[in-house]
Amino acid sequence: MDGSLALVGSGEYLPAMAALEKSLIDDAVAQGKAPTYIQIPTAAGRESPERLIYWKELGEAQAQRIGVQSIHLPIYTRDDAFKQEHIDAIQNSALMYMSGGDPHHLAATLLDTPVWSAIVSNWQSGASLAGCSAGAMVLSSHIPNFRVLKSSPTVGLNLLPEIRVIPHFNKFFKWIPESAAKLLLHVPDDSILIGVDELTAIVKRSGNEFWVVYGEAKVHVLKGLPDQQLFNGEQIHLSRPRD
Repeated sequence: MDGSLALVGSGEYLPAMAALEKSLIDDAVAQGKAPTYIQIPTAAGRESPERLIYWKELGEAQAQRIGVQSIHLPIYTRDDAFKQEHIDAIQNSALMYMSGGDPHHLAATLLDTPVWSAIVSNWQSGASLAGCSAGAMVLSSHIPNFRVLKSSPTVGLNLLPEIRVIPHFNKFFKWIPESAAKLLLHVPDDSILIGVDELTAIVKRSGNEFWVVYGEAKVHVLKGLPDQQLFNGEQIHLSRPRD
């Protein structure tokens, strides 16, 4: 049975998200997984050494806060995504968390690698998988290049091919030009586009066909389903009707 899956707008490792992250670990432990919290910082792989240390320590503090073991995997390049020690660490872990940064780098680093195969296999056998910001965007079939508007979308990890995520939604359109916003809002006819606000997530629990909103703000359904805004505790079926 597939494990729980969380798409997070922002806030990985912050105290405001601790209860959600603990619940994802609890879901997987109930499926027989070990209570380990795997940090996958790949999306930040091009940031400074100081920032990488910051993210590592922030994740470690969160794991201590919720009383589980933290395992930080320095998967920054494709070579790292072939290392056996990283594959072994992922197997049977309760929560695999892909944190924020550059979604294109994240996808290019993990696509068609043993590490990504290990992540999917562990999730399919009951582990929880969470993606924050870039980590949420990359789970779709394609990722728009909103920073380089003339570039084509890059291939995503394709775990949720129909779902496209705009993270930081309540802040996002203050950061990017109108032309980039139009690009983000244009998706294929068979896709569902959602915006997830900061410190907010939408979660599909193991064995449940509905997604549920968690957090301080909202999830916005923008394309592919009737436009709506969802608040903490509200649920939705994120799939398009079939003919």
